[in-house]
Amino acid sequence: MPGAVLKSVTVLEPDLQRLFGEMNQQLVRLAASIVGPDDAADVVAATFARQSERGMAAVENHRAYLFRAVANESISHQRSVRRRLARNARFLRLNQRPSPTVSTRDFDVERALDRLSPQQRLIVHLTYWEDHTSGSIASLLGVSEGSIKKQLARARKTLREELGYGNA
Repeated sequence: MPGAVLKSVTVLEPDLQRLFGEMNQQLVRLAASIVGPDDAADVVAATFARQSERGMAAVENHRAYLFRAVANESISHQRSVRRRLARNARFLRLNQRPSPTVSTRDFDVERALDRLSPQQRLIVHLTYWEDHTSGSIASLLGVSEGSIKKQLARARKTLREELGYGNA
């Protein structure tokens, strides 16, 4: 076809392909905790495509590196989606808030989780859904254990306040 644009297809190196097979489900769950289940697989695929372009020969801990890369890609994706929604709302003058008649407990929890920063949401996910300790999360994310504990405490406080549990 004249004028047709061909997209390049990313072919993963054997080592990266093996890692994709081994870690895909874990990484999709991680991404889903940040961007939601609809976009999680796309975020993981984009992360692996980007890593295949960059190469991972110099990376010592592939597992930790991919967790951080997926978290960063998820945060970037979420930021992009929020900007697009805000832009659409401005142009279409839509009210993006849910109807006040919707007040199920699930919605309250979802709204409370949305109030957390992406970093706090990531730490909550790794703690409660992936059963990681503060120390293992710290090594995965490359920060101090104290930082993880502080962010987790702040996240718990925000969730208590949003869900109406006070200082329980």
